[in-house]
Amino acid sequence: MFLGIDIGTTAIKFGVISERKICYSQSIQITTTIDGSKQIQSANEISKSLITGIQSLPKSFKKSIQTMAFSTAMHSLLPERNGQGDDIYIWSDNQASETIEAFRHTALASTFYQETGTPIHAMSPFAKLLYMKENDLISSFDHFYGLKELTMRLFTGKARIDRSTASATGLYALKEKSWSGSVLSYLSLTSDQFASLCEPTDCFPILPELADQLGISQHVQVMCGASDGCLAAYAGYISTGIPNSLTIGTSAAIRKVTSSAIFDLEKQNFCYYLQDGTYVIGAPSNNGGSVLAWTKETLAEKGTDFYRSLPKILAESPIGSQGLRFFPYLNGERAPFWTNQITAGFHHLTIKHQREDMIRATIEGMLMNLRLLKDLVQVEGRLTVSGGFFQTKLLGQMTADILDISCCISEENEPIFGLYDLYHQTKIRKDPVGEAIEPNEHARNQYHRMAESYFLT
Repeated sequence: MFLGIDIGTTAIKFGVISERKICYSQSIQITTTIDGSKQIQSANEISKSLITGIQSLPKSFKKSIQTMAFSTAMHSLLPERNGQGDDIYIWSDNQASETIEAFRHTALASTFYQETGTPIHAMSPFAKLLYMKENDLISSFDHFYGLKELTMRLFTGKARIDRSTASATGLYALKEKSWSGSVLSYLSLTSDQFASLCEPTDCFPILPELADQLGISQHVQVMCGASDGCLAAYAGYISTGIPNSLTIGTSAAIRKVTSSAIFDLEKQNFCYYLQDGTYVIGAPSNNGGSVLAWTKETLAEKGTDFYRSLPKILAESPIGSQGLRFFPYLNGERAPFWTNQITAGFHHLTIKHQREDMIRATIEGMLMNLRLLKDLVQVEGRLTVSGGFFQTKLLGQMTADILDISCCISEENEPIFGLYDLYHQTKIRKDPVGEAIEPNEHARNQYHRMAESYFLT
């Protein structure tokens, strides 16, 4: 059996897989400590949770595990000195916001973007390190790792990072497939302060003493794996044959699997490596399900009944929310603006508008923003969709209508499936799979006209 472990932003998910079917799964929540713009997680807590999670797997499954592999959230940074360090700065850590905003206006910004494929934004380890350098903090540490390096060191005894996860740091040269000499020189750092690079499919022996502690075989091989976003896109591609995917969780992202690196200098799509001949390009939004959650907390009459009542609420307001528009930037925004200075708000609000109009407008605004990202990534044809947002069927229909694209609901757009597919080099499925949602002709035409001027005040 194959054990896939996905270390996300909110939880660690464990999945035991055989013949591309999950035989057993469980998850452990991760604590995020927020102090103003600072957002960190504990390396010690994550390490303990990984051990506890594997130990608690049923013995019958543990005995059959031959390979384990790791998916990790992108853009994490774990500074260490003399092998000591516990604070992992996660992607949403925003301390570097002002620093990176200033850097965006320099000539080097576009040069570094083209070399690394990582947008110039506070989320990236490059931005976090630049902030540390400008605040005289960087010299306090001798090594800089992340979630993947922490995990590989725990299980194999050496800090390693796969090229997929490395390509999302803003420190990795895509063409040369190595740490970028020019970026590290700009930060006054050297490559030996970072982990060894390897391919996502490279496997290493597990530490024998750890295998005994976990109750698994000492012969288990540890595959380094890749980043969660790339793996989710790859899993969707393998399971449906559709290279385009949309995931709406707390945040959201539109991704496309391609055979070559593709860049947009102006709008800065991300471009991350997965394996030779396979890249994942796309655009992330800070404002996905978090917009719906905010709407539930602030505008719903009864928050407990909100999702069940949504169809009735939306039926009370026509397409277009009677001219009311909502700019959904409650959390700043990544693509296509790449700034935390942008804010949310209602536009054209008048006394005629009711609660139902405001609720519909927040959803329409969030999806209109994703339409911008769909165009940025040049998505055509069909789109696989996944995430809790689509548990409400009407929201799936609104997505198809506003994005003007056929949506295929896929439950296999999960990083754990992507790990399995990478290891086994699973062939792309060509048969139609999953429930398809086609755009409603009347609605798509109305939204098409709205999209032309939606974000113009």
